[in-house]
Amino acid sequence: MLKSARNRRFLNVSAAALMAVAIVFPIAGGSGHFVSAARAESKVEDTIRKFNKGVESLIERWRRGDVPEGIAKTNGRIEATEIDVSSKYAGRLESVMVNEGDDVKAGQVIARISAPEYEAQLRTAQANVLVANNALAAAEAKIAQAQADLIYAKGDLERGKALVDKGWLTRQAYDQRVDRLDTDKAGVDAAEKQRDAAKSVIAAAQAEVERINSIITDLTILSPRDGRVQYRIHRSGEVVNAGTRIVQILDLNDVYMTIYLPAAQAGQLTLGDEARLILDPYPNSVIPAYVSFVATEAQFTPKTVETSAEREKLIFRVKLQVDPKVLVKYYTRVKTGIRGIGVVRTDPTVSWPENLAVKLSHGE
Repeated sequence: MLKSARNRRFLNVSAAALMAVAIVFPIAGGSGHFVSAARAESKVEDTIRKFNKGVESLIERWRRGDVPEGIAKTNGRIEATEIDVSSKYAGRLESVMVNEGDDVKAGQVIARISAPEYEAQLRTAQANVLVANNALAAAEAKIAQAQADLIYAKGDLERGKALVDKGWLTRQAYDQRVDRLDTDKAGVDAAEKQRDAAKSVIAAAQAEVERINSIITDLTILSPRDGRVQYRIHRSGEVVNAGTRIVQILDLNDVYMTIYLPAAQAGQLTLGDEARLILDPYPNSVIPAYVSFVATEAQFTPKTVETSAEREKLIFRVKLQVDPKVLVKYYTRVKTGIRGIGVVRTDPTVSWPENLAVKLSHGE
């Protein structure tokens, strides 16, 4: 843009100088008479305007490159989703099993944290479960004894009733049997409540065992998905805090190119539109992609502007997602940070030119 502006200023200055020369020096006509300075000036202005228009058209074609109208291209950079694999709990790294550049699978062991204090807590929780189970067994035995006493008290009371009616048993002795029956009923209720309490203690102790087991399980750090190790941040033997990042993984199934387009072009894009990528290391390949994101806010302006001149300066971020089928096929060759060119169609009715047809070359 700056070069084109300087070219136009140069041409305008040249035009002014040329007109001055035409006015000062006479221009000969076919009949040998001098053409008037006014006519000469008019012809020079027309020539200069045509020349400037041609230069501007040339600059615009150079800016678009070898793509037709309705297709835009710009520079971009290949990126992938970054995943931080972190420690959920504090501890000392017993081992880190991966190195930078290694490919990992979902569920693969990345690192292990040594935490003997959690193992000691687990043994304590397991002992508490055993104690609670013994308490439950004692409560159930007490229930059985209380129920046996209750059965005997009921039978003794029934026999006493018949003896009282015949006068062979005093009323006082009979009342004592009634009281004993009530006491035995209360004993059964108390034993049953002790059993329920023992069951609750067991449940709490088992929950504590499960909690500590969960912590110990989380001390073995697994890869959350397939990818490639980008950075190995900590080494074996280092003490890490909860939430500390151990390694960073790139999800090579989620690869895209980030480009920036003016508002006039970005506004014509629709999510899912076809796109093409041409990477610097593989200039003979045309990689299929699609528009997966168009920013809703401009990247290089501090505030929303209203004038048309300022709106032309707005630049919007666009993500061109690489076709997942291509990523699966060329997984080992996928790299991030590579520069290249992203091409999009601002007019969906325009066909892709032959040089932008999908081509995945194997010879680079």
